[in-house]
Amino acid sequence: MEKIAFLGLGRMGLPMARRLASGGYPLTVWNRTPGRVPEPVEGSVEGLVEVADPAAAVRGAGVVVTMLADPAALAAVARQIVAELAPGTVWVDMSSVGPAAVAEARAQLPDGVGLVDAPVLGSVGPAGTGGLTVLVGGGPEDVERVRPVLERLGRVVDCGGPGAGAALKLVAIGAIVGGVAVVAEALALAGSLGLPEELAEGVLAAGPLGGLVARARAVDADFPVRLAAKDLALAGGGPVLGAVRERLLAQPELAEQDLARWVDAVRAGG
Repeated sequence: MEKIAFLGLGRMGLPMARRLASGGYPLTVWNRTPGRVPEPVEGSVEGLVEVADPAAAVRGAGVVVTMLADPAALAAVARQIVAELAPGTVWVDMSSVGPAAVAEARAQLPDGVGLVDAPVLGSVGPAGTGGLTVLVGGGPEDVERVRPVLERLGRVVDCGGPGAGAALKLVAIGAIVGGVAVVAEALALAGSLGLPEELAEGVLAAGPLGGLVARARAVDADFPVRLAAKDLALAGGGPVLGAVRERLLAQPELAEQDLARWVDAVRAGG
């Protein structure tokens, strides 16, 4: 298997890198804050070689994967790696940064280097088990080249040409976060009207909002409120999503908590 460089070992990146390594891919990894790769325990096969800078990580890699926090982080990494990308390399950006940031990165590429946008839906648990949904945009040859890598991480959804995966991620996350906010306010309304929470939640869960109710009550997800607000800002959208973003930002003490903890605060009248 060809070498993969994996850049960005945050909440999602580290379990994704481990998932690729456990499939036999040799990985060189980098993270802005070093030391994210733990020492392997006896009998384990970590398969991750951590290096000090992204340029060193991508040298000799046939596939480069980035999983970064926002467009600024992607741009900063791009400035450091584009000169090191050899012809024939395919860069797979799995960050949630929107199509404009992906297009900006693509415009910097040397001749013969491809870029596939492949943001994901799912949280930390599925990231480590291959249960993500991978939204893929790019040229057909580049997509086919990296499809085995992406299928190791989850179910691949072919979205179209360059930027289509990044665009669909904004559509999906806007609907999810907006829907979770609706569930939160509906449960708060039920409480204000004196209805038992279990009754209101059960009725909502049995209807078309069932999936959103499950996400609002999740205990094993790790999607920080600040990243939800960032994604809504990238999506733009109309007044509803704008109001949800403002509501998310109104409680900075919850910025690093999962979205479900924000729901708890709304239900409690916070």
